Parts: sequence; C-alpha cells; structure tokens
Amino acid sequence: MLKINRVHHIAIICSDYEVSKHFYTQVLGFKILAEVYREERKSYKLDLEVGNQYQVELFSFPEPTKRPSHPEAAGLRHLAFEVDDIDEAIQHIQQQGVIVEPLRIDEFTGKRFTFFADPDGLPIEFYEK
Repeated sequence: MLKINRVHHIAIICSDYEVSKHFYTQVLGFKILAEVYREERKSYKLDLEVGNQYQVELFSFPEPTKRPSHPEAAGLRHLAFEVDDIDEAIQHIQQQGVIVEPLRIDEFTGKRFTFFADPDGLPIEFYEK
C-alpha cells in the first residue's frame, strides 16, 4: 500500500509577483523562507512558511493563463487555512482591504468558515479550529 505522509507544499502562480508577495506575506502573514529569481524562466520562486511548516510556493511567470472560472473550474477549487479565531482573522484581512464573504456554518462539523480571494482571484477559505 502506498503511504503518503502529508501535503508537502502548494504551488501558486501569480500574475503580479509584487502584489501577490505583499498579499501572502503582509496580509496573510506567511513567513519568507527563500526567494530566488530564475533568469532562464523569467520567474520568481518564493517559498513561504505557514504555521511553522514549509507549505506554499509562489511563482511568477510571464503572462500566465488566467483561471477559467471562479471557483468551479476543474482542478483545484480553493485553499483552506485553519485559524484559531475566525472573527479576528476576518477583521485583520478586512483592515487590509480584502473583501470577505459572509460567514457560513459547515453543516457537518458546525464550524464557521468564510471565503475571500487572493489578488488573482484564487479562492481562499478560513476555517475555524
């Protein structure tokens, strides 16, 4: 039987590297572990830490293809991050100018969650602990 331990990382391609770098590091507070510019690809690669674990890679490429629809395209639907205090998390990102959808209740767990988007429209979810 194949044994998979955990998700190692999530790779995100952005259309405006500086805008997305600001969003993920300043708005969401992810810590920069490494940042390199790959000349041969005209691309940045930014390794980010989430909750003391290496988990997000942010890439820039010249003229990336736009996301086909929001959010029900085939493939990745959204990213979900667990937060201790969802009200505090929402307040923090709203103060940074991020538009947040109304809170919802997970019908199976009773936990609260909400969605918002990164600068390229990638849906992101905050899910309470």
